[in-house]
Amino acid sequence: MTATLASVLLIVLALLGTPLFAIIIAAAMLGFVFSEVDLMVITIELYRIVDTPLLLALPLFTFAGYLLAESNTSHRLVRATQALIGWLPGGLAVVAYCTCAFFTAFTGASGITIVAIGALLLPALQEAGYKDKFSLGLVTTSGSLGLLLAPSLPLIIYGIIVQQMNLPISVEIQDLFIAGLLPALLMIIMLSGWTLWNNRKHPIPLQGFCKKEALAALGEAKWEVPLPFVVLGGIYSGLFAVSEAAAVTAIYLLVVEVFIYREIPLSKLPSVMREAMIMVGGILLILGVSLAFTNFLIDAEIPMQLFELIQQVVTDKYTFLILLNIILLLLGAILDIFSALVIMIPLILPVAVQYGIHPVHLGIVFLANMQIGYFTPPVGMNLFIASYRFKKPITELYQASLPFMLVLLVALLIITYWPGLSLWHL
Repeated sequence: MTATLASVLLIVLALLGTPLFAIIIAAAMLGFVFSEVDLMVITIELYRIVDTPLLLALPLFTFAGYLLAESNTSHRLVRATQALIGWLPGGLAVVAYCTCAFFTAFTGASGITIVAIGALLLPALQEAGYKDKFSLGLVTTSGSLGLLLAPSLPLIIYGIIVQQMNLPISVEIQDLFIAGLLPALLMIIMLSGWTLWNNRKHPIPLQGFCKKEALAALGEAKWEVPLPFVVLGGIYSGLFAVSEAAAVTAIYLLVVEVFIYREIPLSKLPSVMREAMIMVGGILLILGVSLAFTNFLIDAEIPMQLFELIQQVVTDKYTFLILLNIILLLLGAILDIFSALVIMIPLILPVAVQYGIHPVHLGIVFLANMQIGYFTPPVGMNLFIASYRFKKPITELYQASLPFMLVLLVALLIITYWPGLSLWHL
């Protein structure tokens, strides 16, 4: 009876807006108390995550993302990609997909991409001849395209959580970075194909390739274009670890944006650092207490009980994956991606492994769902950000985003039922 009352109280507190970390730590403490386990285990779990070398990558990549968001990188990226691939059929739309994916991968935030790049792309798409409704849907849904690409913060957090769970199958961050490449490329290709099909009756005039403009655009962005190759090339070649890659990225962008481009004054640098570290602090606090809660769930054999319960209804992994996709799409619409990761992964990962699903594949499926959840009606975060940014009714955003959502749902099914797309390198 006491446990039931305590659980009801926690649910009420959550509905009243109590911070997520407080709810999670309270649930963990109550669980350990009722299990007669010393609460010192929570302190041990907090220390264990602080002692994780990979954790250094989080604040460094976050700081790098905030530097990009504060500078004029978005302008340079749009110009460079437009100059290079704007001559392709549907070129400007492809530019939008690629630029948004790159920007979101480094900033880790879909909302920042819509605000920073959407303001550039929306009028450009409309001026090029794309319909207003199509342009609005494209910008709204493209804001989360880069969540599967390195060095996406959700990918790193997923890897940290999995490594702390001591599963029989090890997961390295490098494996997750590689695993996300082809699924992300599939989504961009399918969206590009939809763009051509949707505009087949009213083809958009092509922009001729101009060597002079391409060289000028690349020259303007010469310090930022090599960044993905430096980061990914350094990690995959073994030149440096993920945490070292994060340090190189942060220092590199600090020098480029502050001292070379001089777009971020030294006087503003402390505020950029503070904003970045506030975000990191929130993530780490939730991550630390959630791992303590994970420890309780494992000790109480909750994942095994959940597996036995699900197995009574779901007998094969393919049905399980469909059920999982439905649940994750709903969660992605109501939870931010970091909360969804720390709450759901400890519950569903042990169950998924029992069904023979590789943790790396599950991570890609999970984040692909979260990416679509960002603009799933009625409460997807991207919908409200775009509505506020472009001053459009939320219902108009629903209609504009729906075709893109359907295309990405087809891509999600391919990613889900074709594990080799994510696991080809393992």
